[in-house]
Amino acid sequence: MTSAGTWTPVATLDDLWEGEVAEFYVGDRPILLAHLRSGDIRAYDGVCPHAGFPLADGEVEGDVLTCSAHSWEFDLDTGTGVNPTNCQLISHPVRLEGDQITVSLTGGEHR
Repeated sequence: MTSAGTWTPVATLDDLWEGEVAEFYVGDRPILLAHLRSGDIRAYDGVCPHAGFPLADGEVEGDVLTCSAHSWEFDLDTGTGVNPTNCQLISHPVRLEGDQITVSLTGGEHR
């Protein structure tokens, strides 16, 4: 089990091209990594806060992810809900060390 504050290698830039999202695991916890068109990388819990469906199965257009289960939309830059607006993805700090993407799990705090 990974504790908060521990940086865990999750993927490399070769695993996650710009404009893509993908699911990776930190321990047994699914994490969605998003490589934004700006070049920034974001990490969120890998399941939709609405119904727990895997977010990596969704569609990305620009920086907006649409969950494939019920079409909820999220801004991948901020994690905020686009439709509906009253929801938020749980974010985690991300660090890039060379081409290695590392994530530090938070206790479920919002970005």
